[in-house]
Amino acid sequence: QLQLVESGGDLAQPGGSLRLSCATSAFSLNWYAVGWFRQAPGKERERVLCISNSGEATNYADSVKGRFTISRDNAKNTVYLQMNRLKPEDTGVYYCSTGFKASCPAGEDYWGKGTRVTVSS
Repeated sequence: QLQLVESGGDLAQPGGSLRLSCATSAFSLNWYAVGWFRQAPGKERERVLCISNSGEATNYADSVKGRFTISRDNAKNTVYLQMNRLKPEDTGVYYCSTGFKASCPAGEDYWGKGTRVTVSS
């Protein structure tokens, strides 16, 4: 299912920053946990970060600790992934997912098409 929409992916240089957004006009995200995933070229999809309906974050990837932050703005019905000090190994397609769960890990009933992040000099 492709009910979520990710945006913000771009080409960035190592050490740069990007801010990804996850949103939908189909329903409210405010009651549900939302997770960010990524898939590097030739690799399996991995969990990155998740945020509960109350704003509590869970980190699933040691490689992004101290660099990536998840947040949400309920008024905008949007979940963000702030990516700082980007590295080439952060390259991949980033997806968000949600379902009918309040806490992390998020449900995986609804997905977006993904947004591509490329980190290269």
